Amino acid sequence: MKTSIVSLSLLAAAAITLPGCSATQHRAEVQDDNVDRVTVGMVQREIRVGMPTAEVAAILGAPNIVSTDADRNEVWIWDKISSDVSYSRSSGVVAGLVIGSSGGGAGGGSKNAGARSSSQRTLTVIVKFDDAGLVRDFSYRTSSF
Repeated sequence: MKTSIVSLSLLAAAAITLPGCSATQHRAEVQDDNVDRVTVGMVQREIRVGMPTAEVAAILGAPNIVSTDADRNEVWIWDKISSDVSYSRSSGVVAGLVIGSSGGGAGGGSKNAGARSSSQRTLTVIVKFDDAGLVRDFSYRTSSF
């Protein structure tokens, strides 16, 4: 009889402990409000010298900055920042069962833990136009940290 009580008690403790352990992971990506996402691959694939301003705008969207160079020709700049945030959280409930010769007692507790990481990427695209409004030159820079 005592052995069956011990077995039942251990089974009950396992049933309480195991469902109480859980882990959740979340990932959020925060980007600017621009619906079209400018990427290095897009610039490398699509932008060509001699392309008109309308085609550049159709591919990359509106630039963040428009200025002129020393020759008074337009220079368009896209400056994008992307942030990635990842976090995980886990919590568990631990139930203990102590059985002695005179009876038993139960005890328990809970534990929470978590981790967070973040990274940022930047992309700057510069397109220089000639006096006819065609792409004269373009460049890009990217970084991640």
